[in-house]
Amino acid sequence: MTRTTDGAKEGRRELKRRQTRERIEEAAMSLFLERGFDATTIEEIAERAEVSKRSFFDYFPSKEEVVFAWQDGFADHLMAAIASRPADELAVKAVQHGLVSAIVSAADERAMALGELIRRTPALKARDQLKYAKLELKLTEALKARSRSDEERLRVRLLAAVVIGALRAGENSGTNSRPAPRSKPSRISSSAISGRCLPISATRGRGADQITLIVAAASTT
Repeated sequence: MTRTTDGAKEGRRELKRRQTRERIEEAAMSLFLERGFDATTIEEIAERAEVSKRSFFDYFPSKEEVVFAWQDGFADHLMAAIASRPADELAVKAVQHGLVSAIVSAADERAMALGELIRRTPALKARDQLKYAKLELKLTEALKARSRSDEERLRVRLLAAVVIGALRAGENSGTNSRPAPRSKPSRISSSAISGRCLPISATRGRGADQITLIVAAASTT
């Protein structure tokens, strides 16, 4: 009986922590977009979130961590989307469907604005490149969970590296390109990868059109 009560209390505690964390994230994102990242202070975030400054640091060590914790949702959605695919589906197909699902799920106007904020803010832009290493690790984990042999696990590691390399190259080549017209959300190149997940400007330009081809080519590697 005590164990059940303790478990219920722990559940309420975790719920409260999650709600507080989300409130801090929401307050920070709103302020960053309203005032700019550098102009926003931790005190202002704490005030809007209705928490103390000390409470802010209980959840995030810095303002930068709020932004990049918010981005992690893309990797988590991608992993879940791949895990939901049929077990006998080819890895390359699972990646294609997973990317479509994650991109469409995360793309919204606010996230796009956050992506622009990151590109305009040196402190965020320098750190932003780390997202690729984290995403490659997550993608590799998701694909390995579907693998049935050492050979297949080696192949999916290569597939993950190629896919993430394509995204990285797309950003580098597309940063200065003009945005392309919006296309249908049924293609990987259709939707901009938003600030909430991967703020890659190339997905609105020529770089995105290469992703489908590179993912498909990886299946023959």
